[in-house]
Amino acid sequence: MPLLADYAITPDVFDINSYSNEEVYRLRLSDIGPVMMEEGLVRDLRAGEWRKLYIDPRRKWHGRAKEIVKKLATQGRLIEFPSELTTATNDREWCAEALATHERRPMKGGVIVTRPVKDEFPRDPLVEQIDRLTRAPWWTRRSPSVRLDRKLPDYGKHLRLILRYANSLQFIDPHLDPTRSRYRGFVQLLTRYDRRGPRPLIEIHRVQYVGSGPNREFPDFEPIFRRALTHDLRHAGLSATVFIWDDFHDRYLISNLIGISLANGFDTTGKPDDITTWTRLGRVDRDDVQREFDEAAGRHRLCKKFTVP
Repeated sequence: MPLLADYAITPDVFDINSYSNEEVYRLRLSDIGPVMMEEGLVRDLRAGEWRKLYIDPRRKWHGRAKEIVKKLATQGRLIEFPSELTTATNDREWCAEALATHERRPMKGGVIVTRPVKDEFPRDPLVEQIDRLTRAPWWTRRSPSVRLDRKLPDYGKHLRLILRYANSLQFIDPHLDPTRSRYRGFVQLLTRYDRRGPRPLIEIHRVQYVGSGPNREFPDFEPIFRRALTHDLRHAGLSATVFIWDDFHDRYLISNLIGISLANGFDTTGKPDDITTWTRLGRVDRDDVQREFDEAAGRHRLCKKFTVP
């Protein structure tokens, strides 16, 4: 499973009348709430109609449900999908709508429902009731880390949702140089996915030098990055701010959706079976890394900053 997955949730999951009592209701929501907030996206079905349900007084929405939906929205974790079917007037039809969006664009997670809806889709492995999620492979295979090939196709597979839906992206790699052969696929990561909504705020962070010890050199990276990135970023309607720091060592991708520690950064290799490990950061650590590379923090010395194009 990827480090970030997308799910659909039918309205009955958030309806307190679907449960025997409020304690069970709160317990079930606590099963999925933290997952959605840390490692998930939720499909806002029928062009945002799903989200609007929770201001409809005709169903008994508990305050906890409204809170979760609001947090998903404010964190940028609701991803709007256009309508696929004619109507969605009941929970079964909402599930059918979710499955139809999966046919158009497969989800990495699944559809979370209650027992009556699962009974309508008994043989569909993508649909699972909220109190039986441990039966769903797409739920039990969640992991805070992933092993992957150091090649662009694998990078793209695991970063697809982040690059498509994140509002902010920080690429932190001390040796990132898009003119070098092992980083030439980097610009494709920035531009390959059709985005929805506002263009993301993109930052690139690297150190001021190349080489090591007495062989260190200090080139001017501004013309290097402009030459390598300007055409593709302009064509994609994107821009990136590049930060050149005195020194740092670790490699990360930090976004508003997820933070990832990258053992080998964003470079690729042609060697067969060259495997690397990516690890999802907890929220506290993700925020701390973001602060570390804030120019106002003073934890590193900023040598140069410029925007491309």
